[in-house]
Amino acid sequence: MLKVLIADDERIARDIIALLLSSQSGIETIEEAKDGVQVLEKVQQSRPDIIFMDIQMPGTTGIQLAKMLDPSIVIVFVTAYDEYALAAFELNATDYLLKPFEDERFFTAWERAQKKVLDKVKTDYVKLAELMNLIKDGIQKNYKTRLLIKEPGRIRLIDVEQINFITGAGNYVELHLFDDRVILHRETLTVLEEQLDPALFIRIHRSSIVRLSSLQELQSNANGDYTVVLKSGDALTLSRSNKIKLNELLNETNSSSAEVHKLEASKAAKIAGIS
Repeated sequence: MLKVLIADDERIARDIIALLLSSQSGIETIEEAKDGVQVLEKVQQSRPDIIFMDIQMPGTTGIQLAKMLDPSIVIVFVTAYDEYALAAFELNATDYLLKPFEDERFFTAWERAQKKVLDKVKTDYVKLAELMNLIKDGIQKNYKTRLLIKEPGRIRLIDVEQINFITGAGNYVELHLFDDRVILHRETLTVLEEQLDPALFIRIHRSSIVRLSSLQELQSNANGDYTVVLKSGDALTLSRSNKIKLNELLNETNSSSAEVHKLEASKAAKIAGIS
């Protein structure tokens, strides 16, 4: 819905424009001003989207007022003088109506003004979306895909996808790779946990992190503790505090797998003509 301001020192001129606008939809308010002072007051109070502005008004001309207003306000100049046209368009006026004007000519100006407001709204929306994406990108966690391993005389790069599980104590961790290599890395397990994607790795104990896809089974021990067995055959202790989190992840995985198997079974049944 649009807010419109009609600025003209002649009452009849304001009435004509107000009458023409009364037949149009999409207008929230139509306000009037008879001089520059009232224009500035109305702009401050109601923040119109479109102003139909006379040029020759008491005190301040429409051209002078346009220079003082927010450039995002759409202005259509309405005047009996054609010598101000160049100055008007230098101010990025949407249209320049010469009095007296035909109704058709007025509605052409009105359509241009509406389009300009709509285009600005679209532009503002795009800019806002871009800003939100920038903010999102700025706060989105960037997990490491490679680790820098400092060794005497060199620095090695280890792809995270090579890591099967990690054990640690103090300021050092051991990276256990799928090719059975064990690499010592100066980093605390807590700091490294923050650097790894939680969709790929889970901490199962204060001294170990495992790759989720490496999990084979969960065994309960006689003393009430649990052991995580990996596909590689490695067995690691699961702390009770992390058991709930691991169970939730396993249940989510099992639920997803069950849905897939159910869908595949349904498709197979249809193909076989069972259902």
